Amino acid sequence: MSKFKGFGGGGGMNMQAMMKQAQQLQQQMQQAQAELEDAELEGSAGGGMVTVTLSGKKKMLSVKIKPDAVDPDDVEMLEDLILAAYNDAAEKADELEASTMPQGMGGMF
Repeated sequence: MSKFKGFGGGGGMNMQAMMKQAQQLQQQMQQAQAELEDAELEGSAGGGMVTVTLSGKKKMLSVKIKPDAVDPDDVEMLEDLILAAYNDAAEKADELEASTMPQGMGGMF
């Protein structure tokens, strides 16, 4: 008698079915990863004064700053706008990841 109940003999889960399910999950994850890598998400702040574009993997692709946002006497405001725009885009990337990854896998990668 085997020490490992549920494996081998009758009544155990079909290993071929488990392997097939694991392969399907792996394919879905690879497709989701590719979709996230190709996605471009924009976040903005200050009514569009600063716009940040990220990939779905949160890699910053670009920053656009309107000249009106640049005030040499208030650099801190510009820094805050850039941070807020990045966070806006990152939130969108998180939402995309949650909706793209196979159920139960979002946020793991």
